[in-house]
Amino acid sequence: MTEEQKSGVSFNIREPVYIQVVRHFKEQIATGQIGAGDQIPSRRELASIMKINANTAQKAYKEMEEQRLIVTEGNSPSRITQDQQILSSIRAELIESAVDIFIGSIRNIQIPVEELVDIIKTKYTSERSPEGGDTR
Repeated sequence: MTEEQKSGVSFNIREPVYIQVVRHFKEQIATGQIGAGDQIPSRRELASIMKINANTAQKAYKEMEEQRLIVTEGNSPSRITQDQQILSSIRAELIESAVDIFIGSIRNIQIPVEELVDIIKTKYTSERSPEGGDTR
């Protein structure tokens, strides 16, 4: 994990920090910044890097182990799972979560779906244009 990857988290107050740490790792996996079998920092290192409580880091790792996102064997460093089924489901999970949040916030406006899709297409493609600096 590079310094940029390590420091790329700003926490919000709406949800528990450990959940945000888990999401951070999922985003890193979904974007290919960390991959199957990659070693991740120790719990103490992560706490120091992200400036969070060591118990919060421990809780995030426990959650990632329960979701089978990471594997920790004995005293060996934790690693991202190599289970391709789990890894391939991460991107879909993140997209679905973002869409659910978006729909929940926009639904009360009662905009026709076709108009909403047109707005999304326009915004999404303009954000990704070379002028915007993001050419993904």
